[in-house]
Amino acid sequence: MASTPPPPYLAVLFTSRLIPGTDHAYDTTAARMLALAQTIDGFFGIESIRAADQTGITISYWRDYESIETWRTHPEHLDAQAAGRREWYDWYELRIAEVTRASSYTASNV
Repeated sequence: MASTPPPPYLAVLFTSRLIPGTDHAYDTTAARMLALAQTIDGFFGIESIRAADQTGITISYWRDYESIETWRTHPEHLDAQAAGRREWYDWYELRIAEVTRASSYTASNV
């Protein structure tokens, strides 16, 4: 789970489906993008999951629109975006939402 501050903050929701047979360069690039995002001031964390049919969702959490824009326009991220459209994604949808309320629960036996 991502460690986020009390709201408000922003969430970038990236829903996608990988093209069947996507090569391992995708995993390497995804790991590099996480490492790179962690260097951006205003990045709080990420949560990601992918189903057996290769549909997935990644949610990244950000302090403000400026930090999202810094991430969106980072040269290495721009290269990864182009590779995604060219090589890896069947489709994707990107949304930005403001988190105005958050709560959590942890079972006592965890």
